[in-house]
Amino acid sequence: MANPCRKLIFNIYMGFYCSAIMAKICICSQFSTSSIDPFNKDPGAFPVATNGEPFPWNELRLPRVVIPLHYDLLVHPNLTSLDFVGSEKIEVLVRDATQFIILHSKDLEIMNVILQSEEDLRYRKPGKRLNVLSYPAHQQIALLVPEALMTDLRYSVAIDFQANLANGFQGFYKSTYRTHGGKTRIIAVTDFEPTEARMAFPCFDEPSFKANFSIKIRRESGHLALSNMPKVKTIELEEGLLEDHFETTVKMSTYLVAYVVCDFNSVSGTTSSGVKVSVYASPEKWSQTHYALEASLKLLDFYENYFDINYPLPKLDLIAIPDFESGAMENWGLITYKETSLLFDTNTSSASDQLLVTEVIAHELAHQWFGNLVTMEWWNDIWLNEGFATYMELVSVNATYPELQSDDAFSDVCFTVIKKDSLNSSRPISNQAETPTQIAEMFDSVSYNKGACILNMLKDFLNEEKFRKGIIHYLKTFSYGNAKNDDLWNSLSNDCLGDFTSGEFCYSDSKMTSNTLAFREESTELKEMMATWTLQKGIPLVVITREGRSLRLQQERFLSGVSREDPEWRALQERYLWHIPLTYTTSSSNVIHRHVLKSRTDTLELSEKTSWVKFNVDSNGYYIVHYEGHGWDQLITQLNQNHTLLRPKDRVGLIHDAFQLVSAGRLTLDKALDLTRYLQHEASIPALLKGLEYLELFYRMMERRNVSDVTENLKHYILQYFKPVIDRQSWSDKGSVWDRMLRSTILKLACYLNHAPCIQKATELFSQWMESSGKLNIPSDVLEVVYSVGAHTAIGWNYLLEQYGLSMSGAEKKKILYALSTSQHQEKLKKLIELGMEGEVIKTQELSILLYVIARNPKGQQLAWNFLRENWTHLLKKFDLGSFAMRMIIVGPTSHFSSKEELQEVKLFFESLKAQGLHLDTFQMILETIAKNIKWLERNLPTLRTWLLVSS
Repeated sequence: MANPCRKLIFNIYMGFYCSAIMAKICICSQFSTSSIDPFNKDPGAFPVATNGEPFPWNELRLPRVVIPLHYDLLVHPNLTSLDFVGSEKIEVLVRDATQFIILHSKDLEIMNVILQSEEDLRYRKPGKRLNVLSYPAHQQIALLVPEALMTDLRYSVAIDFQANLANGFQGFYKSTYRTHGGKTRIIAVTDFEPTEARMAFPCFDEPSFKANFSIKIRRESGHLALSNMPKVKTIELEEGLLEDHFETTVKMSTYLVAYVVCDFNSVSGTTSSGVKVSVYASPEKWSQTHYALEASLKLLDFYENYFDINYPLPKLDLIAIPDFESGAMENWGLITYKETSLLFDTNTSSASDQLLVTEVIAHELAHQWFGNLVTMEWWNDIWLNEGFATYMELVSVNATYPELQSDDAFSDVCFTVIKKDSLNSSRPISNQAETPTQIAEMFDSVSYNKGACILNMLKDFLNEEKFRKGIIHYLKTFSYGNAKNDDLWNSLSNDCLGDFTSGEFCYSDSKMTSNTLAFREESTELKEMMATWTLQKGIPLVVITREGRSLRLQQERFLSGVSREDPEWRALQERYLWHIPLTYTTSSSNVIHRHVLKSRTDTLELSEKTSWVKFNVDSNGYYIVHYEGHGWDQLITQLNQNHTLLRPKDRVGLIHDAFQLVSAGRLTLDKALDLTRYLQHEASIPALLKGLEYLELFYRMMERRNVSDVTENLKHYILQYFKPVIDRQSWSDKGSVWDRMLRSTILKLACYLNHAPCIQKATELFSQWMESSGKLNIPSDVLEVVYSVGAHTAIGWNYLLEQYGLSMSGAEKKKILYALSTSQHQEKLKKLIELGMEGEVIKTQELSILLYVIARNPKGQQLAWNFLRENWTHLLKKFDLGSFAMRMIIVGPTSHFSSKEELQEVKLFFESLKAQGLHLDTFQMILETIAKNIKWLERNLPTLRTWLLVSS
């Protein structure tokens, strides 16, 4: 599944929310296969089925006594009545004698179940009809057999079922799109990760129950059907129906099964190894599929070479779905995407849009190996899927599209999650998750971003060659199976250069014993190191104290919003210790020095005199660095004298760490702001954007709190200090990707701050665009700026809303929607929310993002907050509680609050939800974030006010 956090960063240019979405706080990561049902106070008690009979299983996880081998699945969706009927035959293997089979089923009507033994099948006997019990609380059904199933025998279970196409975004659901003529077309699509395959067919819906699937889809002649595998034949049935038969899949988990019935068009190509790749979209958007095809072909070729494993299927389809909650879903052979994550419009897609599309495609294609070929054993280790796919975006896009310079953006992947991981309400990467809601909450920035960052840190520690060999070993060893954390560490410790054979170790004939012993030692060391990063939450702070040539190192847990003077600080530090692979450079040489800090304190000796020391080279390490004494002053002096002596990524890292340390009370705000003064000479755009990001953050905070004097002074400072950069910008799409992203960001900020030349140019372009009836091609990198300025008049706002409904470009609609959300009129903002709830003009999938951007608008924050409280019941009908969209809907209106009164309001709201039995770990994160905002203002507002007065 695509990283939802990265999607937000590009869609609305905000990293905070992604850092905020979080899940469990328990530090444990290993648990028994059969976990006790948390809803049963008595672990030995059995629940009651819907018919009043005892349900024979009391655990959330399925028993392992019956294993699926093969599903023969037939599905017939009716796109008129919006329902579907299905039948399946599941071939199962009985491991231990049992008198029941437990399956997952949610919102399905089970009409008939027949059990056949091997003997029944051999002699064509009819089999036995089974009674079915249902326990909806666990989304399970029990098939009761009259005689015990025998160990080591195979049986066939035939099930007939039916259901409505779902109205949301999970399971087998309906999606709609509008044609140029205004007609509404309906398609049917699946989205099963993590626990929604059970909404489409009864199944063993856990990742370790891998099986083969033979799928048949019935449809009308005006539609086409797609599934994981190529179509092998089509049979004509009565009443004009067609039945498509697809090849049997490779062995895979249920959440990767996919099928779509639609009337889309496609463009196709073939990789160098002969894999047919096709990109599908609605007919009106077919012209926007070509870039995705080009990128997919290049990336699939790259991955086959990098992993030394061919893509195992004969085809790969990518399809843009009109209604899709996440960015994309990696179904094996049929990847589904939100339209803005796949389609590229040459007229309206900006540089950041292109980077987004490329990275999402790279992410999903990486999943074909990490996740599909090798799957985590249970959802507690979802980071093995998502962290790797996020990391492989960096590797693959750098190799295939170096002009996109994605390597320079990777540090933001880590900076985003640090905001969350520095809160006490964070969670370990590998973390217990049992219920569907808990599992859904695992899809957050800790799994995606932190997972990717510790992999990047490990690659830097091991070296690129050894890291690559280790992950190839991991993929080849566990192909078509499941893996856990330790399996990865064992593979990365294995230093084999040739083939690996049987057993736990890698053998080489002449040195078998020595290699085995070395592997055991290295494997244990790597496991110990990585356990500190995956089994405990948080991020370390490395404190550097320099005395002459001696460096004293100290590690502690970094806590944003909690200073050493706070009474809770010491208790929150207990039992936290990391094995940190440190890197550092000095003013004396460019050599990268390395040291693993395993203890709470340590000492290093420098070989020569130096004016400064910089730790965490290129921000490859997942830790914050604080320099005691004159350390920060020495670095600031160097930045002011000749900043190019420090690496560009190190300059970005210094800006980030300085402001993070302010939030923890370890560095004064004026010191961090002084560090940014050198930016007027900065040529590295990522560093320039990082400094601007914090200044804009402070401006918006002051604006929301209505601190008018600081708001005005900060506005004046930004426009004056960055005037040369603003004045250099052309209103075009010229330059490198980073030139273009700087242009989009700084012009957007300048116009937001009412910079007269910016407002004038944007108004001029918007007027020309309206006069051309929307046909004028405004440079895509400034589209959002132009639309946002135009939206501040009633005529412009209404015209943009009209164009939103007409546009066939998801990239343009995204920019228009943001512009509409910047209105200063609450009645217009309220109308947007109403349209999002209706789901016609503004699709429901956009509601979560819409609420977020409206809440960011000072005129809309209270409106969004009131809407959340007043419409909670309606929202729950549209979105699952633990879904990313629902978490975003909760966080958006609340995360920027910064007063004690607002904190109390949010507390009361969450308490009312808990009283109804509704709980998310996100609640505690939000409360902690608001408390942090309050502390930040109390500590730093006077300093900010004074610094601006001195700087003006």
